[in-house]
Amino acid sequence: MAYVFVIICTGLSAGIVAKSRGNGFWLWFAIGFVLPLFGTVAAWLYRRDSEVAKRDCPECGQTVAVHDQVCMNCGRDLEWPDEQLALSVPPPRTGSG
Repeated sequence: MAYVFVIICTGLSAGIVAKSRGNGFWLWFAIGFVLPLFGTVAAWLYRRDSEVAKRDCPECGQTVAVHDQVCMNCGRDLEWPDEQLALSVPPPRTGSG
């Protein structure tokens, strides 16, 4: 019973850390649940979703990450952007807002 409590807590900690960094709670909850302690550390080290460079789809105008090959909205195959755009990352947000 104690083990079940520990793995639920590690799943919650990984999910909360990931959510605070702008990533999905449930995916990281599952990772933390299956891999106790490692999941929390991995969620903490994983990139912030808000710091990934973005671009607009030329067909539907949806904003997608630079590393996405297909637009998740319309399904258009996207060309690799210029190096300047690929290297541009928005400045990190400051504060808790």
